[in-house]
Amino acid sequence: MNAFLKTLHEQRWDDHRYYHHSRINQALHLVSALSFLVAYVLLFIDPAWAALVGWCVAMVTRQAGHYIFEPRGFDHVNQVSDEYKEAIKVGYNMNRKSVLLTVWVGLPALLWFQPSLGGLIEPAQGVMEWLHDVGTVWLALGVAGVLFRVGQLWLRDGWMPAVAWAFKIITDPVHDVILYHKAPLALLKGELLDPMHHVRKD
Repeated sequence: MNAFLKTLHEQRWDDHRYYHHSRINQALHLVSALSFLVAYVLLFIDPAWAALVGWCVAMVTRQAGHYIFEPRGFDHVNQVSDEYKEAIKVGYNMNRKSVLLTVWVGLPALLWFQPSLGGLIEPAQGVMEWLHDVGTVWLALGVAGVLFRVGQLWLRDGWMPAVAWAFKIITDPVHDVILYHKAPLALLKGELLDPMHHVRKD
């Protein structure tokens, strides 16, 4: 158990120190985390709508923070290159995210032109049913995306880093609320980048 918790802590620490320097990104992660918590509740009520909230609100705000606001290039806080960070990223680095998000964007179009998914599901009758189907396939995509990466990590690094990463992903919303709840206040004070005094090596 101690080894598992140590692995989980290292993954969370690397994720924070390498990929969350922007206060805007941190604030968007707070919005994302709260949205994911709403989605978790919705899972017990209507899983399809949970997926719609998860992908359209939580994931959009989360990834906007990374793609638009997070600094790229040489990381002066950690004294490493962007290429190094991308190479050692345990979860979805920017390239893997781009593939996943391309599939995410393409699935609604597929459902629009193939409402039955080749006979796998009952064709939707109306826009609301179509949205419900979109949510269902997005939920499947989310589960598949996690399981696929867990499988890759398991084969490459063993079961512990793989399971730790899955646990990290599932619990990230709670952890992000704790970690980034002060980010909006820092933004209001005009602080666009976290000084990362707790991380800096220089």
